[in-house]
Amino acid sequence: MTTNKDIQTDTEQVKPPVTIITNAAKFQLGQCVATPGALALLEKTGFSVAFLINRHLHGDWGDVCKEDAEMNELALIDGSRIMSVYRLVSPEKLKATSRSKRSELPTVWSITEAVGDYGRRASSCLLLPEEY
Repeated sequence: MTTNKDIQTDTEQVKPPVTIITNAAKFQLGQCVATPGALALLEKTGFSVAFLINRHLHGDWGDVCKEDAEMNELALIDGSRIMSVYRLVSPEKLKATSRSKRSELPTVWSITEAVGDYGRRASSCLLLPEEY
């Protein structure tokens, strides 16, 4: 004889696992600023400040090397500086450009500085590489 308990157990075993998707920010930005040079380049290329800050905030580090991406992931834990590199070109143009030539593309950096302990962030800045 089958009981309700047996039927419920069988049903629970065939349920797919629950996947939780979140768009939560990975860290706090602190005060957000941008240099005049970065703002001018963003306007010239048609890229949005909000779009780039959102990418940075959610862990899309852009065109950083593997080592810098690993340092950013560690920074999420230890509270150190986070840096993203955004090439202001289409994904197709970026893919077609060799890594050795990418520094010649229009580029904006996003840097979030840490202050104190526990991952508190002092500020985030969009700037041109030559302004660093």
